[in-house]
Amino acid sequence: MYSSVTTAVLHGMDAVLVKVEADVSAGLPTFEMVGFLAAEVKEAKERVRTALKNCGFPLPAKRITISFSPAGIRKSGSGLDLAVAVAILAALGVVSGQKLAQMIFLGELNLNGKVVPVPGVLPVVAKALESGYLISAVPEENWQEASLVSGMEHVGFSNLKQVADWLNGKEGWQGPGLRHPDAMPGRGGNAWTGSPEPDFSEINGQKLLKRACEIAVAGRHHLLMLGPPGAGKTMAARRIPSILPPMSEQEKMEVSKLYSICGMLDEKEGLISKRPFRSPHHMITPQGLTGGGSVPRPGEISLAHKGVLFLDELTEYKMGTLDVLRQPLEDHKIQIVRTHGKYTFPADFMLVAAMNPCGCGYYPDMQKCHCTGAEIRKYRNRVSQPILDRIDLCAKVSKIEYEDLRVKEGQESSAKMRERVMLAGERQEWRYREYGYRYNSQIPANRIAAFCGLGREAERQMRLIYDSFGLSARSYHKLLKTARTIADLEDSEDIQMEHLNEAICYRTIDRNFWEDAE
Repeated sequence: MYSSVTTAVLHGMDAVLVKVEADVSAGLPTFEMVGFLAAEVKEAKERVRTALKNCGFPLPAKRITISFSPAGIRKSGSGLDLAVAVAILAALGVVSGQKLAQMIFLGELNLNGKVVPVPGVLPVVAKALESGYLISAVPEENWQEASLVSGMEHVGFSNLKQVADWLNGKEGWQGPGLRHPDAMPGRGGNAWTGSPEPDFSEINGQKLLKRACEIAVAGRHHLLMLGPPGAGKTMAARRIPSILPPMSEQEKMEVSKLYSICGMLDEKEGLISKRPFRSPHHMITPQGLTGGGSVPRPGEISLAHKGVLFLDELTEYKMGTLDVLRQPLEDHKIQIVRTHGKYTFPADFMLVAAMNPCGCGYYPDMQKCHCTGAEIRKYRNRVSQPILDRIDLCAKVSKIEYEDLRVKEGQESSAKMRERVMLAGERQEWRYREYGYRYNSQIPANRIAAFCGLGREAERQMRLIYDSFGLSARSYHKLLKTARTIADLEDSEDIQMEHLNEAICYRTIDRNFWEDAE
């Protein structure tokens, strides 16, 4: 007897549908599984065999063959157990096969037949919907996560006996029931909604730093903050999400899929609706930053997708760790190659970094700083020039004056800053509506002249800056893109001289980075 059911495995950001075929025939009693299987899938036959026995479905003394197709895709993870068990039950005639063609099964089995939750349910169910499946059968604990995908029905099970009863149409089975396409849960928040959002009005003074943050967010530029400890760099970085525009439904789904793959999605809160803010410790490994593993999973740069990746104490990160950011900063994705395939994860994030000007943190205050010029150069050389070259703005942060510290009112709120950011974003969206990108930072090199043209006086200034700063072609383009964003914030159709001059103030990283330490 033969049966076939559908499940799926994760392959990077995407899910690949897998057909699980079961054949039960006369012959020497064996239980074989084929189809390019990882170790945890090969072990499934013992879990499935014991789970079936303990649920009252002992396997007969026959030859049982399970095939997973397509055979060219490596099958990994423990979420295939439920599909294997259902395929065997259908081949034995224990359960009805009437609904199997329109269903997808996902779940791990305990030896007692309990259906255990698995990560990655959201991308799997979304893929099933795209492929025309009507019902998802998932572990009871994953039911709410599956229900985030509208357009199909979802049913959750706590044990294998419930699955058999439901497929046979028995009354009185115990489960959460069906979630129909028109009965969607709320999507109002995520794991970051437990406390009030930090606001820029809580930062006294530092107008130049706040201005740099606003420019960076408006054009999705990368930002480096350079200043002494206690000046407010980390405070400002943690308030950047408060001026980011809200995510679209497509962005919410993309980010939620990534967190689902990592088992970090709180399905009770619905789709993630606030932009991520990731702040990994400086001891993180390159694999922790980019993602990896024998079966690759997203790293911090992918978990920061559509949000902010904040690297505090930038010089404390190992140079090799920072240098893995070069390609993702340009391509907005990360590719991980393994012998069994290539995995791609999105990494469209805004990089925000903070560092001290020297080892002790107080240069150029010579009353506090006792670092030599050589020590300062060595400290700053911990960050490679190729990484600095990919950062659009460098904001020098100074110590907060006492008078500013005592001011309790009149600080501009994040709401006002966000209003200007969104207006600038609308101008960019309208300008690039025909080109497939949305922000000034995404302007390709062949469109710089069209969108970032300069007047005669500004062109002369730009040539002077290019030679005196020793700009590279990349940093030259980034300077023009920053000036374009400043013009958008000022509601100016053209880049004026004052816009270019302000952009130049944020390119100090292109000078001899330690020239003031000589």
